[in-house]
Amino acid sequence: MTVPQTRREALAAEGAAAPGQVSPDTGSTAVRRGSSVLFGRGLLYVVVWSMQLVVSSLISPVLAHLMPPSEFGVLASAIALYQALVVIAVAGLDQASVLQRAEDGDDRRARGLLTVGIVTAVLVTAAALVTIPLWGDAAGFIGAHPLLLVAVLWTGPAAIVQMSLAILVAQDRIRVFAVTSLLSSVGGSVIGLGLLAAVHADATTYAWGGVVAQGAAMVIGVAATRPRVAGLFDRATTARAFRLGIPIALGNLSYFVLNAGDRLVVQRLLGPDAVARYQIAYVVGSAVILLLTFTNQAWAPHFAALRDAVARRTLAMHARDQLYGLLAPVLLAVTLVSPVALPVLAPASYRVHELTIVVFVVALTAFPVVASGATGRLLLVERRGVAVGVIAAIAGVVNIAANLVLVPLTGIVGAGLATVVAYTVLAVLQQAALPDRKHWRGPSRRVVLTVLAALVVAAASVFLPQDPAWNVARVVGVLACLPWFVRRLRAARGGAS
Repeated sequence: MTVPQTRREALAAEGAAAPGQVSPDTGSTAVRRGSSVLFGRGLLYVVVWSMQLVVSSLISPVLAHLMPPSEFGVLASAIALYQALVVIAVAGLDQASVLQRAEDGDDRRARGLLTVGIVTAVLVTAAALVTIPLWGDAAGFIGAHPLLLVAVLWTGPAAIVQMSLAILVAQDRIRVFAVTSLLSSVGGSVIGLGLLAAVHADATTYAWGGVVAQGAAMVIGVAATRPRVAGLFDRATTARAFRLGIPIALGNLSYFVLNAGDRLVVQRLLGPDAVARYQIAYVVGSAVILLLTFTNQAWAPHFAALRDAVARRTLAMHARDQLYGLLAPVLLAVTLVSPVALPVLAPASYRVHELTIVVFVVALTAFPVVASGATGRLLLVERRGVAVGVIAAIAGVVNIAANLVLVPLTGIVGAGLATVVAYTVLAVLQQAALPDRKHWRGPSRRVVLTVLAALVVAAASVFLPQDPAWNVARVVGVLACLPWFVRRLRAARGGAS
């Protein structure tokens, strides 16, 4: 199945120029068209991707009640490790295939890169399996090698699914994308929970659910995208893909450090019980960050198809400002709801009344994530993978260093603060790396004032009593954020400022 229009027609419909041409319309009309695509159909993919976030939020309290804190904490660390292995196994070839397809105007060489990606994922998984005895204890999983075995087996299928989903998004095949994505993410949680109830309530048993679901999703994804074996013999395309992909993979590994490395540091310094508490707060506070990650993945093919640099930069700044406007009510709502949601997500032994401040601090990371997402998309389209990788590596080092300093001083709140600092460094360095940064402008005064007002109210709510009366007021505040968000979303779809 292919998109039912020619590439030139698709680019014209999106306000872009065909390769080699300069777009005749890089002004307000192009921005409105691009904004309509990004905040219209583009958000459908975000909704599907976000279902894993919804299920994770629903499953986490069940797991917290079914498992002792130490078991839940080691599961969180194992999942973080599995995510890092997936980054290595993908090797940035998902992004390389999206760019290759945009540049070629067809799927042939992109599907060849998928075959290269499958072979790479298998080799990485095999290497990780045979070396578990060498790194398992050093990673803090002493006595937990059976869980590591399952986590590594989870890696190969997950990497292949990720590469398949990237092509499906580029092809705009929402139905098969939805089936594959939901099975790989939601299916794993559901199957894992079933195994917990039917077999044994431990981390290893739950992790097997992810292996089964990812394996099934992999079969569907491969069948839908039809990898080309001939891609293994296309040395020029493969070499070009790895020149872009390997720096991206190193950068994504640094992103893993940004997103999950804090839990490994907390486990090492404070123990698995502290990881469990931080994980509960992180699930709530990082919800917005994950949604933004899904947004970047869904929007990548559209920005890759825009071959005119001026139109691409203008749309990137506009989309960034619209996301800031959407973030204001979302961050306020997340902070307000946390004292109500946290007691549901975890038992009283987690001291959930102390976690609201952690939720707020983690949620703050969404703003530098939006800024870095806008510039990162431009750098990737221009194939500046080395710059992206180096900057992400610097931010990862900053994150670990900040965690090592702040966690002993302020506990798990310090882990959240370290993430905010690292993403801010990432955003600043990426903007500095733009080749046309003199034309890059910040958000308008109205956007800045709106965001600051939301932050002030959200910060003040953290210090309010957590009794029934105030919690009712918080729920009312959350409901009031909904029409605000809807108005901002409508404005974004129409391309308004």
